[in-house]
This record gives sequence, C-alpha cells and structure tokens, in this order.
Amino acid sequence: MTGEPTRVRQMWHLLEPLHAVLYYAPEAFEEAAALGYDTEGRWSSYFAWRAAPLGPVEAEEVVRTFHSYAPEMVGCYVPAVWATAAPEDVLAARLRAVDRSYRALFGDRVEGPEFTEAAALARRAAEAARTSRAVQPVPDGLGPANSGLPWPDAPHLVLWQAATVLREHRGDGHIAALTGAGLDPVESLVSFAAVGAASTEVFASRGWGAEVWGAALRRLQDRGLTAADGTATGAGRELRAKVELRTDEEAAAPWRALGEPGRERLVELLEGPWLEVIGSGMLPAENTLGIGKV
Repeated sequence: MTGEPTRVRQMWHLLEPLHAVLYYAPEAFEEAAALGYDTEGRWSSYFAWRAAPLGPVEAEEVVRTFHSYAPEMVGCYVPAVWATAAPEDVLAARLRAVDRSYRALFGDRVEGPEFTEAAALARRAAEAARTSRAVQPVPDGLGPANSGLPWPDAPHLVLWQAATVLREHRGDGHIAALTGAGLDPVESLVSFAAVGAASTEVFASRGWGAEVWGAALRRLQDRGLTAADGTATGAGRELRAKVELRTDEEAAAPWRALGEPGRERLVELLEGPWLEVIGSGMLPAENTLGIGKV
C-alpha cells in the first residue's frame, strides 16, 4: 500500500473506539455487575473483560501481556476476578455487553447490509493476523488469544471481535517495538508522556507510583531521551517515532491481506459508526494510547 504506515495507523484510530465501548458503555457495566463485579470503578471489569481470552491466568501473565500496568495494581484484581466469574462466563457476558452497547448506539442498523459488509471485511483482515508473524513477539499474547476464540454469528459482534483481534495484534507488536527500543513498561509510559501523548495524570491510571515514575524519568535522562522537565529531547522523539513506525510495520500484514480496495471500503463503511461512538461522549477525551496524538 502506498503510504502504508500512515494507512495502518489510520485503521487503528478507526477501529479502537469501536472496540473500546466494552470498557465504557453503561450496558457493559450492567453486564459486569450481573456477573458480580464491583462497578463503582472500572478496573475489575476491565481486567476481566480483557484478560478472559487468556483463561484463568495469574497476575504475572496479565502484567506481561498488558505490559503497561504496575504489578501491584494488577495484583489487586487478578486472579481475584476469576473467583467472581470464570473466563468462559466473562467471554459470554462481554458479547452480550457489546450486543447491547452497539444496539443502543446504532439501533437496527446493526442488522443491515453495511454492518454485514463491514464485518466480513474486518474478519478477513483479522483472520490474516493469525498467521502474519513468523515469530510472535509476545508468546501467547492477547492477539493469538483473541484470534483463537470462536466467531459469533451476528455481524455486529463479528465486527467487534475483528476489531479486538486487530487491536490486540497491534498491541503485541507494540510491546515488541518498545522492548526492542530498550524501554521497560514504566519507561514506555514516561517516554510516551514526554512526547505529549497524554498528561502524566492520565498515565497515573496505570498504577506506577511517583517514586517509580521519577526513577524511570531519571534513567531516560541518563540516556539523553528526556530533559529535566520531563519533555522529550530530539533523541527521545526520534526513538518514539521509530517505535511507532515499527508498530505500524508489525500491524500491516492484515491490511495487506485485505488489499487496498477492501481497506478503503471498510473505512467508508465505518466512518459513520466511528463518529457516533466519538460523539456519544462515553470515551475519555484523553487516553493513554495517544489516539489523535501519534
């Protein structure tokens, strides 16, 4: 594809909000509460929803595959979430949550021809993600775990699951890129904040304390990647640009498999739903992924 990294990143920006309704939609919190999760905060259901494809894993597995969360924070929720509901029950509930959320957002259109066509295109790309890397950068990562799930029948649920496979496939590649750049989990966040991806207050949601954050900042300063005020130096910006480029390269194979006409058609089909999710106000205006900033 001409301008491939830009187009691959565009697909991430387009699909991410369609995936993320699971973590923010009121219907999803209702389904989580029905399972027995505390929904006063979002973290119990978040860790359950996202980790369920891995099975009843321990905290160490979630720390490894999620990458950016402090081990102490993960340990507050995992493996306790599996005592509330088994992974297979969580997986069934998350499809119910997406079904209800999408119907609330899009109405009867979820059963119409445009959602059916979009689901078929997104599934083709997602199925290509299953075999697109000779060496999986995160063994048994979230990409393969979601790829291994059975496909639902309803087109709008197929679309959501495909978006999930593709975003977790990209996430696995992003972890590989960060590791290849010599950035540990907290340094990954500090260096991302340094280029303005989000405020340090937003990144605090990942559970790293001020002392650990400060130590990581000093390590990056020693490498010439950040200045004393926490902003990135030229070298720091260059390193982060290389990380994002490698992430795009790792995520490109599914879109090559779909082909440019298919990719363009998927963009056309999803622009409206994307705008509706963004316009719903359910998603946070600022996020740790750097959507709209990178």
